[in-house]
Amino acid sequence: YHAQPSQGTEQEKMDYALNNKRRVIRLVLQWAALYGDLLQEDEAAMAFLEEFYVSVSDDTRMIAALKEQLPELEKIVKQISEESKASQKKHKVLLQLFNTSDDRAQKRQPIRGSDEVLFKVYCIDQTYTTIRVPVSSSVKEVVSAVADKLGSAEGLVIVKMSSGG
Repeated sequence: YHAQPSQGTEQEKMDYALNNKRRVIRLVLQWAALYGDLLQEDEAAMAFLEEFYVSVSDDTRMIAALKEQLPELEKIVKQISEESKASQKKHKVLLQLFNTSDDRAQKRQPIRGSDEVLFKVYCIDQTYTTIRVPVSSSVKEVVSAVADKLGSAEGLVIVKMSSGG
């Protein structure tokens, strides 16, 4: 971004620097537009974008020709930053079915739709709660039960984790 030729007139050096800066800004804008969803999850990428924006802002004071790209860069940085903050506020929930060890399970009777199961609901803040829902519940009904228990349906995400050992 700050590359400068070692030879040439001052005007040629300024033109070279301006063209390089414009190309780098365009590259960063394309990168952010293509990978914005992934960048919002990466603290280093967010820090780079914010630092890059500050650097370009500083340069616009000395190189007025860069001002035309600054609003677009500012828009992308703010958009990704706001999406990052919004996604951090989402409740990430993990449901784990666990054995209740009641008499019915021990007798190996068939599961009926009216039977209930317990789920552990893990939240992003390292806490969990339990819910009891009928076996025949749909995903929508399970999410609704979780929302009722947590007091909010905003940003609930169901995550299934499995392990092969």
